[in-house]
Amino acid sequence: MDKAARIRKAFADGEGVLRMVPNFVPRSFNQPGRRLKLHPDDYYALGMDRGAITERWFSSVCPAANGPLAPADEGLSYVSLSEDKEDKILFKDFIAELGAEIVGQKLYDEYGTFPMYAKFFDNNGPLFHHIHPAEETVKAVGNHQKPEAYYFAPQMNNHMGTAPYTYFGFDPEVTKEDVKERLLQFRTRDNKITELSRAYRVQLGTGWYTPPGVIHAPASVCTYEPQWNADCNVVMENVTAGEVNKYDSLSQQCPEDKKEDIDYIMNFLDWEKNVDPEYRKHYFRAPVTIHEDEKYIDKWVCYANPFVAAKELTILPGQSALIQDDACYGCILVEGHGKFGKYDCEAPTMIHYGDLTADEFFVSEAAAKKGVLIVNDSKFDPLVILKHFGPNNSGPKEVPTK
Repeated sequence: MDKAARIRKAFADGEGVLRMVPNFVPRSFNQPGRRLKLHPDDYYALGMDRGAITERWFSSVCPAANGPLAPADEGLSYVSLSEDKEDKILFKDFIAELGAEIVGQKLYDEYGTFPMYAKFFDNNGPLFHHIHPAEETVKAVGNHQKPEAYYFAPQMNNHMGTAPYTYFGFDPEVTKEDVKERLLQFRTRDNKITELSRAYRVQLGTGWYTPPGVIHAPASVCTYEPQWNADCNVVMENVTAGEVNKYDSLSQQCPEDKKEDIDYIMNFLDWEKNVDPEYRKHYFRAPVTIHEDEKYIDKWVCYANPFVAAKELTILPGQSALIQDDACYGCILVEGHGKFGKYDCEAPTMIHYGDLTADEFFVSEAAAKKGVLIVNDSKFDPLVILKHFGPNNSGPKEVPTK
């Protein structure tokens, strides 16, 4: 059976629902938070030159920008076709073969793919103060913008790491010259750029939205991050918790003739958003409950932006529900066990690198609209699923007023 036939058989057998292969990504910086449910011996499974595994990506057609040591498929999600861990096909190949049949006509016509992915981001310490530039400022080097949303799931945070607070933007009184002065110090001294910023302590069960061009230094909390299909950044902090960030991390999104041009780098910042005096009001995201009864609870946890959205769905103990959505989505189970459509589903206690799990799925638009029957087989534990959507989601378009 050729690849196209295997893809169509898997899609038909799952009635438009795909079971995904765990997709772990190493990073050469920071320390692992060890909340990804990997076996304790497996956080350096890819070798010490690659760094620790600190991320797990979901529904991804976006390769990880991890340098020359990374294999070509690092960051790309695979679909599992059977219980054999080698029996798999790239998710992007499913989309190439199925097109609008899987992502829906609207997304396919506009993007030709599933334009977002999500990840668990799991560092034990703070991440460097950095930005994901807007589309118009990185297209010169062939990259794309990366707006991203955050949700802090209690199930993924048995500890909060060493720095459970996130810096966003700059204090409204900070000037462009103040920031430029810190960037000019990048090679000569600790620029301490977070002195110009403002931090918010993480509140589990809530989240934030970070637009392109806004500087941020994420907390040491395991974070669920729905985001746009890109993996690029500009690091503006040169020392983070004692770890030195090289100048290339500041200039990596610049054309060769602009790498020493601090004014060019300053233009990566969306200045007005960075110094917004009501930043929390505009970008903090409390959950919005849209359904609650004796069977299930459904909440929007990421919303009110033009790019991505996410829900937290809870099926209560011993209950089942036919869950309908307006668009295709990827999802990850974080608590409980039961059935997800035709598949068994369970949140794993521990995963060996390279093994299969029954916790991640992708649901086609047609299957989402028809509805997926989800069953909680536990008498005591809720079954909790995080679901990530692209720009055609039906979530709130504005932040609710109190």
